[in-house]
Amino acid sequence: MSRFYTAKEVREHAFHDDAYVSLNGKVLDLTPLIAAYKEMPKFAHLTKPLVQVAGTDISHWWDAEANDLRSCVDPNSGMRTYAMPLGRVPHMPTIYPDSNIDLNYDVPWWKDPQYIIGALTSRTRRIRIVNTLTGDETTLEVCAEETLEELLRERYLSINAHARSYTWVRLDPDPRELDMSRTLEDNGIHDEADSFEDLGLNADYYIPAIHLYYNDDLTEA
Repeated sequence: MSRFYTAKEVREHAFHDDAYVSLNGKVLDLTPLIAAYKEMPKFAHLTKPLVQVAGTDISHWWDAEANDLRSCVDPNSGMRTYAMPLGRVPHMPTIYPDSNIDLNYDVPWWKDPQYIIGALTSRTRRIRIVNTLTGDETTLEVCAEETLEELLRERYLSINAHARSYTWVRLDPDPRELDMSRTLEDNGIHDEADSFEDLGLNADYYIPAIHLYYNDDLTEA
């Protein structure tokens, strides 16, 4: 299921066997591509640049006008080729004709939707989740585009397996039930971090809270 990711979450996948990158606002999981090429001795070396950039944003590789990876003129041949300072990567042709290349793909990975697992958030924000039954409080970094249902599923359910047995409420000051199909902003929980910074305060000077009230129909974990 497609979801939003923070840059921090992408950075957590920075290994040869767990490799995410972000490209033009999309998050790609290149783990299966790297694994497949490592099984082919002739082409395994092509994965090295991808492992080097795993966990980072590679949008600077992209030429928006050409809708493709950036290109340059090779000084030796005078031919136009992809501009890859770290070296050639899978699905990238050689400058000169070469029969010893892998052509077992239809679409290069940077244009192949099968590697896209979600989108990179345009903005992160923090929210406090207060469990009124247990008194536990959790502060989460979330994506501004996430609905409360997505926030629950992707970020809070691992903390509280019975989170769906609670009503999510905002106290401002009167209690009001929140719409789980809408974002924090659409639920009237505004992100005031920029306003605080304009006043010389820390962006986390105030972190809004959502209070969880337990229902009687306890769901299964």
